[in-house]
Amino acid sequence: MKPQTNTKDPYFIDFPERIKSIQKEMQKENIDVYLGSRLRTLSWTLDAFCPWRSFIVIPGEGMPAAFTFVIDAARVADDTWIDEDNVFGFVPMGGQDQIELISEYIKDLLKNGKGRVGIESGMSNYLPEGNLTHYEYQQFEAALADAELVNSHTIIDKLSLIKDEGTINRFKEASRIVDVGHQVLYEALQNGGWKGMTETEIAGLTAYAMRKEGSEWEWSFTGGNEIASGYRTGLIGGACTPATRRKLQEGESLMVDIHSTFMLGLGDHSHNYFIGQASDRQRWHAQNFIDIVKLTLKTYRAGISPSLLADQMMEFSDERGFSDYMVPGFEHGIGLLGDEWRIGLNDGPFPYWTNPDHVYQKNELLICAMQYACPDEDLGFRYENPIIIHEDRCEELSKFRLSVDEVV
Repeated sequence: MKPQTNTKDPYFIDFPERIKSIQKEMQKENIDVYLGSRLRTLSWTLDAFCPWRSFIVIPGEGMPAAFTFVIDAARVADDTWIDEDNVFGFVPMGGQDQIELISEYIKDLLKNGKGRVGIESGMSNYLPEGNLTHYEYQQFEAALADAELVNSHTIIDKLSLIKDEGTINRFKEASRIVDVGHQVLYEALQNGGWKGMTETEIAGLTAYAMRKEGSEWEWSFTGGNEIASGYRTGLIGGACTPATRRKLQEGESLMVDIHSTFMLGLGDHSHNYFIGQASDRQRWHAQNFIDIVKLTLKTYRAGISPSLLADQMMEFSDERGFSDYMVPGFEHGIGLLGDEWRIGLNDGPFPYWTNPDHVYQKNELLICAMQYACPDEDLGFRYENPIIIHEDRCEELSKFRLSVDEVV
């Protein structure tokens, strides 16, 4: 029995109810049909990974339909909860390409082809967001000439902001898997095991350990498992460090940022090392980093905003004399696969970016993400960990210790 249909499964999510909640919002906004194209929307509604260009069509009532590239349609139909007859594969043949196939399907749902069709448009700094392209918009607009296309992505954004129990449990399991990857690497580095080891080897070793635990994918679109050693750990703003063939060197720092996927829930945690015995100066940097991470986690709770938290943390780092080394950002958003970046809704001063004054609510889930960078000393640390916001605290999902370990 699929977890989507077994209400006793800890990872159960009531997807039919999610569709009904979307349809209720569609009715409020006078939307007759919703055409979803973003990866976050597909994950949240279908419970299936859709790596090819894909769409979901949600009528005013009843079962949605999924459209994906024909080579992956059978697999998506097997993974998703919706009826097999409602999963379609598009192909570059007469009447079967994605524009014609979907347009004809939508016309059948509209009265005389007339009505309001909700679409997903906008911009993102996240590459596989999935907003309609300019060309796709033009083609759908022409094919649905008697309908009005209305940007309606906020329907999904609002409904997916607060996480249900099944989603939270998926993230917890993904974080458990990440912790296994870190422990395996920690043991491998000991007693000179790091000698001759490359960043790419670390990425593969942790990936294998997590796969054995059930991880489906190293989900990050910024390089899978991100590994940095030496000067690469201190790259300012270097929150994307795909592993290179660089070998570990004694006296240098090492940052290990690994990712797991469990039922579209995401595990993401960074741990930091010194290779060999650290100097007093290196330990000073490490203590600064550990202390600000602890304070950040202690400060997160419902009612605080990204800007308020950042102000408090930067004041602390300034008092301690290391503010020059802190990148002044402390989080990024998270949801099921494809919902990786933006926090909150599109209601801030910069369209389609996080609203810095977004007020966190109970059961929001985000990544506590921090970077300490000292490029002049070829040194830096990163912390990433999914957290659940509670009324008076936050809950870190990765339980791996917070430390900068020295391995000899």
